[in-house]
Amino acid sequence: MNMVLRVENYLKSTTSSTGETGVLENNYECLRVLNVERNRNIIYTYKDNKGNVFFGLYDYQTKQNEHLYTFEKDLQVVSCSVNKEKTLLATSLVQAAKEGRSNELQPGSKCLTLLVEIHPINNVKVLKAVDSYIWVQFLYPHVESCPQPKNHLLLLSEEKYIEQFHIQVVQEDGNRVVIKNSGHLPRERIAEDFVWAQWDMSEQRLYYIDLKKSRSVLKCIQFYAEEHFNLMFEAPLDISLSDSGFKLVNFGYSDLQDKEELSEHLTLCVFTNHTGSLCVCYCPNFDSWEQITYSVFYFHKGHSKTFTTTLGSVDSHVTKGITFLNLDYYVAVYLPGHFFHLLNIQHPDLICHSLFLTENSEVIDMLPHSPLQSLSGSLVLDSRSGKLYRVLLNQSYLVEFLRSARLDCERMALLHCALSHGRDPRRLEAKIIQWISENISACHSFDLIQEFIIASSYWSIYPETSNMDKLLPYSSLLTWDTEIPGITLVTEEIPLPLMKVHSFKGYWEKLNSNLEYVKYSKPHLHYNNSVVRREWHNLISEEKTGKRRSTVYVRNILDNAIKVISNVEAKNLEPRLTPLFQEEDTHQQLLIGLMVSELREHLLRHLQGVEKRKIEQMVLDYVSKLLDLICQILEASWRKHNLHPWALHFNRQASAAEFAVFHIMTRILEATNTLFLPLPPGFHTLHMILGVRCLPLHNLLHYIDHGVLLLTEAAVTRLMKDLDNTEKNEKLKFSIIMRLPPLTGQKICRLWDHPVSSNIISRNHVKRLLQNYNKQPWSSVMDKSSFSVEFLPLNYFIHILTDIESSNPALYAFEGHDNVDAKFVEEAALKHTAMLLGL
Repeated sequence: MNMVLRVENYLKSTTSSTGETGVLENNYECLRVLNVERNRNIIYTYKDNKGNVFFGLYDYQTKQNEHLYTFEKDLQVVSCSVNKEKTLLATSLVQAAKEGRSNELQPGSKCLTLLVEIHPINNVKVLKAVDSYIWVQFLYPHVESCPQPKNHLLLLSEEKYIEQFHIQVVQEDGNRVVIKNSGHLPRERIAEDFVWAQWDMSEQRLYYIDLKKSRSVLKCIQFYAEEHFNLMFEAPLDISLSDSGFKLVNFGYSDLQDKEELSEHLTLCVFTNHTGSLCVCYCPNFDSWEQITYSVFYFHKGHSKTFTTTLGSVDSHVTKGITFLNLDYYVAVYLPGHFFHLLNIQHPDLICHSLFLTENSEVIDMLPHSPLQSLSGSLVLDSRSGKLYRVLLNQSYLVEFLRSARLDCERMALLHCALSHGRDPRRLEAKIIQWISENISACHSFDLIQEFIIASSYWSIYPETSNMDKLLPYSSLLTWDTEIPGITLVTEEIPLPLMKVHSFKGYWEKLNSNLEYVKYSKPHLHYNNSVVRREWHNLISEEKTGKRRSTVYVRNILDNAIKVISNVEAKNLEPRLTPLFQEEDTHQQLLIGLMVSELREHLLRHLQGVEKRKIEQMVLDYVSKLLDLICQILEASWRKHNLHPWALHFNRQASAAEFAVFHIMTRILEATNTLFLPLPPGFHTLHMILGVRCLPLHNLLHYIDHGVLLLTEAAVTRLMKDLDNTEKNEKLKFSIIMRLPPLTGQKICRLWDHPVSSNIISRNHVKRLLQNYNKQPWSSVMDKSSFSVEFLPLNYFIHILTDIESSNPALYAFEGHDNVDAKFVEEAALKHTAMLLGL
């Protein structure tokens, strides 16, 4: 389906394991999903035309349906659960709501809770016969696939208590499984006086809220194998709950949970993911449909956000309430027909990283108009039709929506969302780069190239280890001050959960790490290139003055760069069109190597318990990714405009394609300079060559003087060799030579056979001779027999130069003599003589 949410029908098979083909199909309209177990087996029920209740199971592994049990009475199912081995069925039933029907349950009881042996169908044990609703749930602990002798069953009562039954089974007469000591099943009280509870079937966790002195406290129990469970944390919640209310989430999907006396329209869900996030989503009762307020408590970040949105139109027939959906790195807040809010729970600080769409967006019309209930494992239940679906973010549509988005905040959110769900990163990056190249100036609130490079590099390495979201930059933006149309936001600090255990593993270790970071890590630990910037400028300054530090230090930095460049080239499977990595750009190599060195130190300092070799590889991959993305942008631009390296000749007029590529390169340079990111060696040379071809001389010199174009030795060498000495080219060459550093200028002058270069060479040679000259008395240097001209000052100067050169011929040997004009040597001598004599 072409929508942000891709919905896949989860319950497809219509063949039962007993050969009853079409049983499920024929009763599809009255089929109702009851529960989804941890192994993703689905329990459902339906009735035949006599009112008999059938229990069925859809096996996720075999994709087949199995008949579990039949009650030959017209009853309504409240709750149902099956153990892992499919040998026990627990269910609670109430009298079907029909007038004139006598009570078929036990006298005086409203709800009957049964435990049934179904392998094979045998005894039925009554667990409870009470005048209140009961919900049941078998535990599925993390154990090996072999059958377990003891099963554990949770019972939740409308009277606000939770019990755990321990049920031991034995095999008799071959494969027959029966309950041992069924008359005396051990049980224990887990919780009391709760007003809300949620079951997480994937992680086997029970969340519940009790009221302490009118204050809501969220608690979590983690269940393990062998009857073991722990209270993991307590967290105060600043929400209004009544002790007369009662709400269950994910304890089966009976219509009874929608009754007013059980729900009171309160919507509250707890969502976690593998990164250690803990979110509580809460929407209070609606006073009116004109305005809706909902809150998300980001416990793993230490703050909450309360959102308020005004509904443009009210259609009470669309839905009863708001829906929260767990989508891994995101939580969707969805009011069918009105708005869709995709919240970034990994990086919730800036609202622009979350996507908000109102009813005016065409996307809203594409989304389901029925209320959806979020289950574990990306499953949702359509409570209106009773169908079960898997919900995923549709990456293809995210990219398409990115193309049509008009607001900067929407583009930002869609870009990050698409990259976070990149199952084929190379293909996805190519699509995004194509869009960027077509909309290079579309965004005014942020730099598209910057954001793409930072975000894509982040997601390329993020799965490698935990805590990476705290150490690497996720976005190029630090703040966002622009309002998001249609929604207002209030952010508040919240008390952190109090952990009740001291030894953590898996998810709990990551959550505890997140909480510790919120407590103690201020300011934030995100890496930035400020140290690299300072050190790089120091190295460049030392190079200019000739006072570079130890060779070993510089060599280590350059070795880092060589590793990165080799890594980039090794991952490039196609020949490059752009002439990059074809020269030794020492300045960029120093920048690359310094970034590798500083980032490695940063991660080694803060990533405790991670092998040094793994960190070094992550750093290598991260910096390589930065360079590779820049190369991809350039490659895409060259392919789009059909450019080739041999097309870049100075004696040809620049084409419109070259202008476009030059513009892209200038935007890349602007983006990387702001963040002080390295560029691929050869970038500045290519940029300079295109600049010479595309810009008038005064614009070209303006770009050079302001540091947009860099005069690399490779680019200037090519310019000097390829351009002839027309008046226009002479002016260009002279303007460039005058802007070169002295050492580079001396090398370049020797390549230009022209009087101007001869003059420069002569001046530099004379300056070099006189730098360490110690003036001698007049009598000791004057030898009239050696005068060759009558102009005494010139003879004096020539004698001095000759004397210096003859004193050490090897040291003062003249270089570049092929391009020297004697007249200009004479002019230089006269000028220097005049300076010495003070004339």
